[in-house]
Amino acid sequence: MDIKDLKLLIKLVTETDITEFEMDNSDEKIIIKRGQKPEYVTVAAPAVQQYALPGYQQVQAAAPALAAAVSAAPAAEAGDTVDSPIVGTFYAAPGPEADPYVTVGQIVEKGQVLCIVEAMKLMNEIEAECKCKILKVCKDNAQAVEFGDPLFVIQKL
Repeated sequence: MDIKDLKLLIKLVTETDITEFEMDNSDEKIIIKRGQKPEYVTVAAPAVQQYALPGYQQVQAAAPALAAAVSAAPAAEAGDTVDSPIVGTFYAAPGPEADPYVTVGQIVEKGQVLCIVEAMKLMNEIEAECKCKILKVCKDNAQAVEFGDPLFVIQKL
């Protein structure tokens, strides 16, 4: 096949709805593809349950005593919480070898970075909304977090 015939084939493919053309004979094989393969993106929806317990399963109505025990909310901790605004991965430090942004007992100023929550390869800095003291770090480094999960327990100053 010469170059004129090849150009004619390419023109026919581009002027029609054909996205792939393949021709094979004993001497040569020609494959013409156009367009890109569709890229699919999956996004997780925010969790519906307020408390996601590891290994938690729906409790049958036949066991009301067990249902009451499982659905009981954990005791509220003294202080306010800083919750995750998105689903992602919690990072306490800017890098694997770096010191954490904050530690228990530390007093932080309004706007100071507390941690990073990575979502879809975007690093989202979580900042203090007020001057406060860190009472507890609720998540481990590189742990998955859901929307609304508590990241820190703080005491407003």
